[in-house]
Amino acid sequence: MSRGRKNMLDVLLANARIGDRVRDIGIRRGRIAENCDGPAAITHDLAGRVLLPGLVEAHIHLDKAGLLCRCGQVRGLHEAVAAVSALKRDFTAADVHARGAAVIERAILQGTMFMRAHVEVDPRAGLRSLAAMLRLRDDYAFALKLQICAFAQEGLTNDPGTEELLEAALEQGADLLGGCPYTDTDPLGQIERLFAMALRHGVDLDFHLDFDLDPGWTHLEAVCEATMRHGWQGRVNIGHVTKLAAMDDAALDRHARMLATAGVSVTALPSTDLYLGGAGLGHRAPRGVAPVHLLAKAGVLVAVATNNVMNPFTPYGDCSLLRMGNLYANVMQLGPEAFAACLDMVTGTAARILRLDGYGLGPGDRADLIVLEAASPAEALASIAPPAMGFRNGRQSFVRPAARLMRP
Repeated sequence: MSRGRKNMLDVLLANARIGDRVRDIGIRRGRIAENCDGPAAITHDLAGRVLLPGLVEAHIHLDKAGLLCRCGQVRGLHEAVAAVSALKRDFTAADVHARGAAVIERAILQGTMFMRAHVEVDPRAGLRSLAAMLRLRDDYAFALKLQICAFAQEGLTNDPGTEELLEAALEQGADLLGGCPYTDTDPLGQIERLFAMALRHGVDLDFHLDFDLDPGWTHLEAVCEATMRHGWQGRVNIGHVTKLAAMDDAALDRHARMLATAGVSVTALPSTDLYLGGAGLGHRAPRGVAPVHLLAKAGVLVAVATNNVMNPFTPYGDCSLLRMGNLYANVMQLGPEAFAACLDMVTGTAARILRLDGYGLGPGDRADLIVLEAASPAEALASIAPPAMGFRNGRQSFVRPAARLMRP
């Protein structure tokens, strides 16, 4: 083989905007090359458009997406849980696969390349939804890496058979465990059982936690304590945690330091939390979204994510993580100085929560990349810039031609 052929790049992304610089990025054997010397088999001139690592969806429910037409609108968290509980007895693997595939395809076209999906595993759903998730993981591996979280939505200690089904889900290929202590008659017992199971199987944990606006009590302390006692730092995430939005400054600071010490990360879910939070208060409902940017200042890993799409929990959604980061910035009244941090919540820090290796834009990182129709990362977040194309393991995985005016 000639030296030129040996050094040939698979792909050259010319004139890519990375931070405040425009430079070329080479891809060789699915990784970002050390340099761009030599010829390239394929060249794309990005003309100064933004290049980012693929977006990271840290928390979504594919199994119950697209249910709005089956159950209509509800008011409040408990009604939403009950509505889906009644429906999922009739879920089939084919039905869940079709609805999940529709969401995944929209997410891919919005620039998402990594996704953690919570799938409900209990005596009502059985393992049918899990079977659909396992198929989806294989079907879309060319464009997206799917982590599957086997999740007990309706309790554990009060729901006989759920624990055995969670064990079976892990044996069949689920990647991690999730729980929902606030739906359990023994929330602390659920936390302990899930930690015990996670330690036996060597998997991470992701809890739905403290999803209300009463700061007078919390399960956050129990999760942090169990994390440290079991040595599971860096392997536990909690989602929602809307109680943090109702705490005074001193309490918020104490909980932020507790989370940082325990190595427990937090994912805010602004769309769902805005829709369901304070549902009975009408126009006086508070924002009710966990202020994760303040937690980040204390050293907590944080993310924002989609959660639900077009179902009783969230009756809308286009699967755009840039929209979620933008929504969070709006809700928290953050200006341009915080745009980089909000973008990081759907890229770098979210990747660390999912413990993704080789994520980034440096030499040797995986070439999992998206191109956005924007001239800077800040503009991309502020304008919710549409993706133009993506590359998964160095292979182009999608393209979205830019819209253009048809002048007379």
